[in-house]
Amino acid sequence: MRVSVYWFGRPARSPYETQVEDFRRRVSRRWPAEDIALKPASGLREADPVAALVREAETVLARIPPRWRLVVLDEHGQSRTSTNFAHFLQVTERQAPPGVAFVLGSDLGVASSLRDQADVVLSLSPMTLPHLLARLMVWEQLYRATDILGSGNYHRASVS
Repeated sequence: MRVSVYWFGRPARSPYETQVEDFRRRVSRRWPAEDIALKPASGLREADPVAALVREAETVLARIPPRWRLVVLDEHGQSRTSTNFAHFLQVTERQAPPGVAFVLGSDLGVASSLRDQADVVLSLSPMTLPHLLARLMVWEQLYRATDILGSGNYHRASVS
């Protein structure tokens, strides 16, 4: 199973980018993994943001290979613990799809049509997060899941 994180924007030089790449590399020990930047829809953002979101949804759906699972990250999605997330990935891995695509929307959010087509809609937080931080959190949780599934020592369950 492959893992890809699709996001709208452009990489910037920052310590966060270094951490994203570090976690992506760690995830790749279990699943081939890639971080894919997509260009946000231009020209419609102010005049018709809904149309811009639809265009972005079309862009991401055109990039996701056939038969991949689609996981949309949205503040209104399901909340999961790290252990539940790892279990979800383990079950998905056993079902043997070619890959799982995690999608972070643009600064406008995610088109409802994309959420409707998702196999799962997950929330990283009920709060709005900066894009770079959300990407870092996705990659860190993917790495944490590999650690949980591999009985590593990175993840520590809550003591209380």
